[in-house]
Amino acid sequence: MVLLPIDRMKVATPTDLGLALLRRRAELHLTQQDVADVIGVNRRVIGQLEAGKETVRLKIALDAARAVGLDIELRSRGGAG
Repeated sequence: MVLLPIDRMKVATPTDLGLALLRRRAELHLTQQDVADVIGVNRRVIGQLEAGKETVRLKIALDAARAVGLDIELRSRGGAG
Protein backbone atom coordinates (compact mmCIF):
# COMPACT_ATOMS: atom_id res chain seq x y z
CA MET A 1 0.00 0.00 0.00
CA VAL A 2 1.30 3.45 -0.96
CA LEU A 3 0.60 6.13 1.62
CA LEU A 4 0.62 9.73 0.45
CA PRO A 5 1.45 12.63 2.78
CA ILE A 6 -1.48 14.42 4.35
CA ASP A 7 -1.88 18.17 4.19
CA ARG A 8 -5.68 18.49 4.27
CA MET A 9 -8.19 15.71 4.08
CA LYS A 10 -11.96 15.69 4.14
CA VAL A 11 -13.20 13.14 6.65
CA ALA A 12 -16.78 12.01 6.12
CA THR A 13 -16.74 8.52 7.65
CA PRO A 14 -15.01 6.60 10.42
CA THR A 15 -13.06 4.81 7.67
CA ASP A 16 -11.80 8.15 6.33
CA LEU A 17 -10.63 9.16 9.80
CA GLY A 18 -8.93 5.82 10.35
CA LEU A 19 -7.09 6.07 7.05
CA ALA A 20 -5.94 9.61 7.82
CA LEU A 21 -4.59 8.49 11.19
CA LEU A 22 -2.87 5.47 9.67
CA ARG A 23 -1.24 7.60 6.95
CA ARG A 24 0.01 10.17 9.44
CA ARG A 25 1.31 7.48 11.79
CA ALA A 26 3.18 5.90 8.87
CA GLU A 27 4.66 9.29 7.88
CA LEU A 28 6.04 9.56 11.40
CA HIS A 29 7.35 5.97 11.39
CA LEU A 30 5.33 5.17 14.50
CA THR A 31 3.77 1.85 15.38
CA GLN A 32 0.24 1.36 16.62
CA GLN A 33 1.82 0.48 19.95
CA ASP A 34 3.67 3.81 20.03
CA VAL A 35 0.41 5.73 19.63
CA ALA A 36 -1.41 3.47 22.08
CA ASP A 37 1.28 4.03 24.71
CA VAL A 38 1.08 7.81 24.34
CA ILE A 39 -2.70 7.94 24.80
CA GLY A 40 -3.00 5.09 27.28
CA VAL A 41 -5.01 2.51 25.37
CA ASN A 42 -4.46 -1.02 24.12
CA ARG A 43 -2.82 -1.36 20.69
CA ARG A 44 -5.93 -3.17 19.42
CA VAL A 45 -7.95 0.00 19.91
CA ILE A 46 -5.64 1.88 17.55
CA GLY A 47 -6.02 -0.91 15.01
CA GLN A 48 -9.80 -0.71 15.32
CA LEU A 49 -9.72 3.06 14.95
CA GLU A 50 -7.54 2.87 11.85
CA ALA A 51 -9.86 0.20 10.40
CA GLY A 52 -12.82 2.57 10.78
CA LYS A 53 -14.63 0.80 13.58
CA GLU A 54 -17.59 3.01 14.41
CA THR A 55 -17.75 2.23 18.13
CA VAL A 56 -14.33 3.57 19.09
CA ARG A 57 -14.84 6.40 21.58
CA LEU A 58 -14.60 9.92 20.22
CA LYS A 59 -12.11 10.92 22.94
CA ILE A 60 -9.77 8.14 21.84
CA ALA A 61 -10.01 9.29 18.22
CA LEU A 62 -9.27 12.88 19.24
CA ASP A 63 -6.37 11.79 21.46
CA ALA A 64 -4.92 9.63 18.67
CA ALA A 65 -5.14 12.51 16.19
CA ARG A 66 -3.40 14.81 18.64
CA ALA A 67 -0.71 12.18 19.31
CA VAL A 68 0.23 12.08 15.62
CA GLY A 69 0.07 15.85 15.23
CA LEU A 70 -3.27 16.17 13.44
CA ASP A 71 -5.89 18.79 14.18
CA ILE A 72 -9.55 18.09 13.64
CA GLU A 73 -11.28 21.20 12.41
CA LEU A 74 -15.00 21.67 11.87
CA ARG A 75 -16.31 24.22 9.43
CA SER A 76 -19.65 25.11 7.97
CA ARG A 77 -20.52 23.62 4.60
CA GLY A 78 -22.16 26.92 3.73
CA GLY A 79 -25.82 27.64 3.26
CA ALA A 80 -28.10 28.72 6.07
CA GLY A 81 -26.45 28.86 9.41
